[in-house]
Amino acid sequence: MTHRILSMALLLSVFVTATPAVGQDERPPNIVVFLADDLGWGDLGCYGHPMIETPNLDQFAEQGVRFTQCYAACGVCSPSRSAILTGRTPYRNGVFRWIPEGHPVHLRPSEITIARLLKERGYDTAHVGKWHLNGMFNAPEQPQPNDHGFDYWFATQNNAAPTHKDPVNFVRNGEPVGPMEGFSAILVAEEGIEWLREHRNPDAPFYLQVWTHEPHLPIESDPRFMARYEDQTDDPGVLQHHGNVTQLDHAFGMVMAELDRQGLTDSTIVFFTADNGPEGDGFGDPANPNSQRNRNQGSTGGLRGRKRDDFEGGIRVPGIVRWPGKIEPGTVSDVPVVGSDIFSTICEIVGIPLPGDRVIDGVSMVPAFGGKSVERPIPLYWRTHISSPDSRVAMRVGDWKIVGNVDLTRFLLFNLAEDPEETTDLSAQEPERFQQMTEQLLELNASILGDGPDWWKSETNF
Repeated sequence: MTHRILSMALLLSVFVTATPAVGQDERPPNIVVFLADDLGWGDLGCYGHPMIETPNLDQFAEQGVRFTQCYAACGVCSPSRSAILTGRTPYRNGVFRWIPEGHPVHLRPSEITIARLLKERGYDTAHVGKWHLNGMFNAPEQPQPNDHGFDYWFATQNNAAPTHKDPVNFVRNGEPVGPMEGFSAILVAEEGIEWLREHRNPDAPFYLQVWTHEPHLPIESDPRFMARYEDQTDDPGVLQHHGNVTQLDHAFGMVMAELDRQGLTDSTIVFFTADNGPEGDGFGDPANPNSQRNRNQGSTGGLRGRKRDDFEGGIRVPGIVRWPGKIEPGTVSDVPVVGSDIFSTICEIVGIPLPGDRVIDGVSMVPAFGGKSVERPIPLYWRTHISSPDSRVAMRVGDWKIVGNVDLTRFLLFNLAEDPEETTDLSAQEPERFQQMTEQLLELNASILGDGPDWWKSETNF
């Protein structure tokens, strides 16, 4: 069954996206992909958080489509980022794990990124913010952002160090920047704005990635954002975390304001999402109120699990897209989409055929912009190498999701339409569906593992 699905996917990759979603006489749109780090599905005002203030993202959601079932491609960061760039599930493209400094895993030069494809179509390309797609950052041993299609880059290997405040580890186009003053998301937004003003070719369309560190640990928030919550709590962890999300929101608003200032809003499609669910248990560490651990206050909106899980709380994230004139403002879509769909969506919009020599797991989400279903030859699939033992692998087909344990000997079946919190295992009530989905998941999992490089075979957990 999986072999037939993969063959169909390859055929679709050759033909489906040859016609652009814009008119033949229209200039292709500018594209911004804004990615938050460890932002929970319930962390924004427009997703129902009762306390966190995110006025810029709330306004943005009213200007486009807000997805209620948007997913990251993995329960941790590096894999999700690789899927956004390649349209391929992480175990297929090789970035199967979060990448420590000095680690051999990296986004291989054989992978085709959306930045490279757009550059070939005349786009100016830039990446600002967290990279986390190699272990040997800014070193000749592994590819860097410029090797993956970015004309301009300003990045860190992983987190801002020592914290979000006054980071010292940014690199700009291969040159270390040195100590900086300010807070990471603001600095990243300012760099993106500087590129838009001074470095891009105004006669060419552009692709800009803005990948912030917020609200990933180690959290450090500008006092002006924490001050918004001082009349509601005296918990320093809550002040720091909630202020950090508002800091992220402010940075997002800075970039959107710059698009307005330059008259680019109507000609730019903007994607906003996150790389995985929130860190920690959501309760912080009240016994150590000033610790970083006490700043783990992100919300899954009541979903089961958190970062590192393949339950919904680890992989379901905010997802908002604005495309003036193409997306009806204020749209809410419950169509399931995933980070790897961004690749295929951009290809369709610009009129770039999907690569025909490899499996592309993502599909175009253009129909979902209007709430219409998308055809997905390869089911939604997740595998997180350091997940909790009960949620190592998962697959979703329609409203049904199956979750497998660490050695794929026990499985849980959920109906997400009726039970988004995954409280009730329906495997006994749905034996035929359960057997069919178990077999499908095992076959798909084996196929994906067989398609990727073999460097994870030396890992203890994969």
